[in-house]
Amino acid sequence: PEDRSIKITSNGKENVIFNGIPDWVYEEEMLAVKYALWWSPNGKFIAYVEFNDTDIPVIEYSYYGEDQYPRKVTIPYPKAGAKNPTVRVFIVDTTNPEGLGPKEVPVPAVIASSDHYFTWLTWVTDNRIGVQWLKRIQNFSVLAVCDFQENSNSWYCPENRQHIEESQTGWAGGFFVSTPYFTSDTTSYYKIFSDKAGYKHIHYIKGSVENAIPITNGQWEAIYIFKVTDDAIFYSSNEFEGYPGRRNIYKISIRSNPPRKQCITCNLRKERCQYYTARFSENAKYYALVCYGKYKIKVLEDNLELESAMENIKMPKTDINKLEVDGITLWYKMLLPPQFDRSKKYPLLIQVYGGPCSQNVKHTFGISWITYLASREEIIVALVDGRGTAFQGDKMLHAVYRKLGVYEIEDQISAAKSSLKQVIHLGCINGTVSLFFLNIIASIYTERFMGLPTESDNLEHYKNSTVMARAENFRNVEYLLIHGTADDNVHFQNSAQISKALVNAQVDFQAMWYTDQDHGIPGLSSKHLYTHMTHFLKQCFSLSE
Repeated sequence: PEDRSIKITSNGKENVIFNGIPDWVYEEEMLAVKYALWWSPNGKFIAYVEFNDTDIPVIEYSYYGEDQYPRKVTIPYPKAGAKNPTVRVFIVDTTNPEGLGPKEVPVPAVIASSDHYFTWLTWVTDNRIGVQWLKRIQNFSVLAVCDFQENSNSWYCPENRQHIEESQTGWAGGFFVSTPYFTSDTTSYYKIFSDKAGYKHIHYIKGSVENAIPITNGQWEAIYIFKVTDDAIFYSSNEFEGYPGRRNIYKISIRSNPPRKQCITCNLRKERCQYYTARFSENAKYYALVCYGKYKIKVLEDNLELESAMENIKMPKTDINKLEVDGITLWYKMLLPPQFDRSKKYPLLIQVYGGPCSQNVKHTFGISWITYLASREEIIVALVDGRGTAFQGDKMLHAVYRKLGVYEIEDQISAAKSSLKQVIHLGCINGTVSLFFLNIIASIYTERFMGLPTESDNLEHYKNSTVMARAENFRNVEYLLIHGTADDNVHFQNSAQISKALVNAQVDFQAMWYTDQDHGIPGLSSKHLYTHMTHFLKQCFSLSE
């Protein structure tokens, strides 16, 4: 702590060169963290990524604040088809940072030959790293294992240790490409990717991905690897009893022959919790189990305050089940009023997200706006996992590949019209949905699922996904458009263009803007948002205020 600080980089420039921290699009859509530097196990080396946003198109919006003039906010933001940041990976020897300087890790030739992304870095030993790269058309990923060469003071990534993962039906990985978990031999590793049947499973790789050995299999998916030791693999999956929205923790004893699998949580508190995650100690001797159910598990957190607060609250009843619609299995979750009576008619609200790789039908506990609607306003709320949602195999996940905006809404409507009415007695149906233009959303996100908006690639489907040409269809519905003016993710430009199209089509609609609020619309604005939406729904459903 008393040593003087040493400057490693000198080329950093606001909104142009980012060293060790990601720019906007990488933080939001690729890394999902605010850092881009990694220490080696014993601290000899530090690796970092340089993001170069030179000539990246920018988004600008006004932050109105309290002053006489608004402040302009400028963010480099590559949209679909636009120029992307360039990335370089550097490693610094901390024992002599000034004398040796940063050393660049080479990009594999098969990746470097076209636009590409850096996706993650994993230290194996102090002298070995695994760097993951992805082509801009995100169905081709490479894990390059690189070693430090003492004689040349450089990092070497031989071609025979470049492991390719390629999807033939969609994009590589889930929302992100999974990371490798190296074994103690520092060469072989475990990794989750799609098997030949199209389900995400754990594989053991020693040599090439083509010769990977499946560790798990079945018509369910491995979700996350928590820890790999010499004796065991600890992971989560949704295999127990065939419910995609559950999560349980498993241990595979890899030294036994054949390997022996044990579910740690399946029957631990089955009536209380069916959705778990965990945090493991370094050697996996201890773990902290986290339950996303309603009730307490252990004394680390007993939830007594929540439990007592809920004693006098009538909570909705929850029904999780599945429907068969046109040969497709659609899982749904319904929140029913506490005094639900099957002989009565109720309004139904379908809450739609439906974005690729999402999952709404989960065995988790939470209190939110839809809880209030079901318990207080006696509105049945339904969530349906349609095509494009995750953890049910690639056939379901990749159904929306290169044609977003088609099946997501179609499946919600089909579920409501053909099947949910058979489950409950409905008076009327309404829905909430996010609308945006794919060609003005971040490149990494949009192109992962749609490819490029060019005539030679997928321009036609980009055009088909827009609501601009369908503004006339809003004429006979009640429509409320809501947006925060400082949304740096889905820009206010989306709502401006939607409202313009509706006005040009002479469609009457309602709108609410939240000044200086971002994507989440937090704080006091959040309370106002849900109050406003509640009034709107009660108006739509002709419910008394």
